[in-house]
Amino acid sequence: MSDRPGVPEFDPQGPQLVYMAFADHIAARIAAGDLRPGSRLPSERELADEYGIAYMTVRRGTQELRDRGLILTVHGKGTFVADPPQNDASEGTQEGSEN
Repeated sequence: MSDRPGVPEFDPQGPQLVYMAFADHIAARIAAGDLRPGSRLPSERELADEYGIAYMTVRRGTQELRDRGLILTVHGKGTFVADPPQNDASEGTQEGSEN
């Protein structure tokens, strides 16, 4: 999984908790554009097979990604990459705010 530019190697044997290493790897894939907003992620079981980790580890990692706002799960449809947060601070575009 290291053939993706800008995405570090996934290392379940490293010093990090495996679910956090998984979550960080998915987050890096999102940041690198490998997983685009609106794209559907494989099922948790498929991700467990792909990454060679336990299903419950993937479940915990996906919960971490939901907590970070990077993915969202729609019951009956699947898990999708979330749209990036809108950081437009309305720089001088709000009307009537200068009284």
